[in-house]
Amino acid sequence: MSKLKTRFISYTDRSFKKKFNDLRFDDKKFNSAISTTVTKIIREIVKNGDDGLNHFVSKFDKINVKKIRELFISKDVLKRAYDGLKKEQKQALNIAADRIKKFHKHQVPKNFNYKDSLNVNLGLTHSPLDSAGFYVPGGKAIYPSSVLMNAIPALVAGVERRTLVSPVSDLDKSSIVLAAAHVAKVTDFIRIGGAHAVAALAYGTKTILPVDKIVGPGNAYVAEAKKQVFGKVGIDSIAGPSEVLILCDESANPDHVAIDLLSQAEHDELAQSILITTSKEIANKVILSVEKFLMEISRSKIASSSWYDFGAIILVENLDQAIELINIKAPEHLQLILKNAQKVVEEIKNAGAIFVGPYTPEAMGDYIAGPNHVLPTNGTAKFSSGLGVIDFYKRTTIVNFNKNSLNKLGKYVITLAEAEGLDAHARSVSIRIGK
Repeated sequence: MSKLKTRFISYTDRSFKKKFNDLRFDDKKFNSAISTTVTKIIREIVKNGDDGLNHFVSKFDKINVKKIRELFISKDVLKRAYDGLKKEQKQALNIAADRIKKFHKHQVPKNFNYKDSLNVNLGLTHSPLDSAGFYVPGGKAIYPSSVLMNAIPALVAGVERRTLVSPVSDLDKSSIVLAAAHVAKVTDFIRIGGAHAVAALAYGTKTILPVDKIVGPGNAYVAEAKKQVFGKVGIDSIAGPSEVLILCDESANPDHVAIDLLSQAEHDELAQSILITTSKEIANKVILSVEKFLMEISRSKIASSSWYDFGAIILVENLDQAIELINIKAPEHLQLILKNAQKVVEEIKNAGAIFVGPYTPEAMGDYIAGPNHVLPTNGTAKFSSGLGVIDFYKRTTIVNFNKNSLNKLGKYVITLAEAEGLDAHARSVSIRIGK
């Protein structure tokens, strides 16, 4: 075993349950002081609009402007950024965008209308939101992929006004992000980030129009801001740090597993990478491979912090135990590197996205596979799903009774309304059917 402090747990340990729960609920990921700070920021934006926003842009984004309008990046600038890319970068963006668009077109919901046995016309229609805001992080790295993943589903849904915010301080260094915004056809690109960006999108200012829904991941302040503005606007989810869980057996290549673990760890110091395996030999080899790669990758400091603080290797006796743990953990990303991976897929109830087989690293999903990479984190895959076209639609039901159908069903409404003590409800029916 390695001398480094990789967390290694066995299913047979007496204290396994506690150790596993510690992985699920690590309080290092949470800071109650963030809530207070975010509340103050939102109140300032609501009270002082552009002036309050400008204060936070200068303080947190390190961008100094006289007017908020100067933070808008024109479509001409976005186009020039795209034109200035290397040929292979353009090709990669376009292929990714095309695959994302094609996958999400399959999600477009269908309206329906039918007449039941009593001649009641019933239907369901889907209408796109009027506007949406996309948050794209820009602190520790640049994320053109997140631009595509957030904006394209809204484009496919038919959302008319699509506003992207990202703390882009250096336009040259972020040229591929601007280019991605051009490819994704955003209507507005604003150089702001953090909780103040979320507040501006939710409440609007003199310069920035409010949106109907805010989507996209961010840091703890962004997540808290989305939580606090929910109700004023819609949100996709309250995203936590990125996470991957890999299940492998003795057939796995330890180097492949190790670098896949670190591909999540390099996102953020709070990211979480977990390996569950039936092979102790593989577990030991993975630890050695992780150490090797940590000395080679450019974001080694971030990845090391993530791995040693939040990562873990879990040894199980069989796949049934592994599947049980996966469904409890409900990981954002699940990789299955197994001999019979497809059979295990059928047993997984809780996961944001599943990557099947040795030739499907999670990174393919991050960039180019087609499905969305904005996924439920921190166990929320038990009750929520990744971002999709449906997130940019509203559902409206349609009900149409005629006189005969009202006569046939109205008496039951009267009975139920009277039982609830809602006399006006009952009379709104009885006055029409003469009872």
